[in-house]
Amino acid sequence: MYTLYFSPNACSLASHIALAESGLPYQLRRLQFAENEQRSPEYLKHNPNGRVPALVTDRGTLIESPAILAFIAQAAPEAKLAPLEDPFAFARMQGFNSFIASTVHVAYAHRRRGYRWAERQESLDDMAARMPQNMRDSFAIIENDLFAGPWVLGEDYSVADAYLFTMSDWLGGAGVDINDFPKVADHYRRMRQRPAVQRALETEKEAAAA
Repeated sequence: MYTLYFSPNACSLASHIALAESGLPYQLRRLQFAENEQRSPEYLKHNPNGRVPALVTDRGTLIESPAILAFIAQAAPEAKLAPLEDPFAFARMQGFNSFIASTVHVAYAHRRRGYRWAERQESLDDMAARMPQNMRDSFAIIENDLFAGPWVLGEDYSVADAYLFTMSDWLGGAGVDINDFPKVADHYRRMRQRPAVQRALETEKEAAAA
């Protein structure tokens, strides 16, 4: 049994969707960010960064979305969530997931979590103001260069699709119209039709309302 630490509307949704697709046995542990549970001594033993996601396995805890997504895909090969037998295609998937983690997510964090990089208010304001354009620039790269279609890697669905869906869901909050990126918008609509995605979204909606 795996345990995923998550928070509603966070990047942990990608790992939640991947687990729902995988058929692996798992349970969820919600962290109450409003109560600062992500900084509790108990959770910091799992993830010293004090962030989500964290996936507890029988061999220890994994952190960082790209690593967790790759692990889920490899732990459930029958679910076909990654091109496991093609090293080049697998590396392409990891490259896409790394772009989401290191560029897109970081750009988004500049609005509300600029304190991670700066202290002066003018610096924080400048990062926040720049965030929407940085998100547009990042999604333009996805739309025009990285997205093979109809799924991220081409004909086959993968955990990269769960990660793209999660970031696409944030575009409205970033002040960016997803319809400016037709391929991404179509992908987002199709993702919302997948049963595993619907289950994950409903579970997180219930957790947020609790």
